[in-house]
Amino acid sequence: MAVVGGGVVGLTCALELARAGHRVRVHTADPPEATTSAVAAALWFPYRAAPAHAVLRWGATSLEVLTRLAADPATGVALQPGTFVHRTPEPDLWWTPGVAGIRPASAEELPPGAPAGTRCTLPVVDMGRYLPWLADTCASAGVETVPGRVGGLDEVAGNVVVVAAGLASGALVDDDSGVPVQGQVVRLADPGLTGWLLDDDNPGGLTYVVPRGGDVVCGGTAVEGATGTEPDPEVEAALLARACALVPELRGQPVLSRAVGLRPGRPTVRLERLDVAGRPVVACYGHGGAGVTLSWGCAADVAGLVR
Repeated sequence: MAVVGGGVVGLTCALELARAGHRVRVHTADPPEATTSAVAAALWFPYRAAPAHAVLRWGATSLEVLTRLAADPATGVALQPGTFVHRTPEPDLWWTPGVAGIRPASAEELPPGAPAGTRCTLPVVDMGRYLPWLADTCASAGVETVPGRVGGLDEVAGNVVVVAAGLASGALVDDDSGVPVQGQVVRLADPGLTGWLLDDDNPGGLTYVVPRGGDVVCGGTAVEGATGTEPDPEVEAALLARACALVPELRGQPVLSRAVGLRPGRPTVRLERLDVAGRPVVACYGHGGAGVTLSWGCAADVAGLVR
């Protein structure tokens, strides 16, 4: 069988299918380090993904797997405490069921100017290490990689095809409901931060600070419909100003790298079995900003639909 898409969702689906006993080929337009997945700060958090009931189920499965993987440093997964800032009297904590150790943040744990927050420990995934680990694990499980962009499903051999190619998926299954959600990040040297910070309601825009030991991912943006992938210096200056206001230790830290990715936005994640020209096709795309967060739960459902 074939999986179209070599990002985190496609590779995770391929691995689960191989572990279920299938012979799997992954068709990928880009190597893992050039995919949208590689740009992600990759804190477990179901950002811009729906429907809520399914996202909670998929996210809980992924949270369990990533927590287990954190025991192996080679995976690039680490469990890290942090603060989810909220600026409204009744924050929407719909994502917290299944998250252990949730509690209100103390005044000492809040960043400057933040009125309130929630503390918890979540997986942080260093995609620079995790994606190669995932690709190597797929190869060890017998998954074959076929480089090259797929223009149509008739180009792909296999008794079943899984379409998990992010924004490129819709064109393969006649679905025009996807929309890019542009995200820009800057990676700074890590001054020794001990936890992540997410300020989704920041008046200046989405702001997050995710330390990974070797660097700190600072973001971000969520520009629906934007298709550019070149970093914008003005956007970078604004997001760094927001990040440094919340985490003053970042001031003066050198920029190590910068990147822009296009999240695969969609009103809801599409995960269903279709019939295309008489062949079973499983759609698995539209994960918004939550590809890593939902990957293992969605891959388990894909394997179930293939069965």
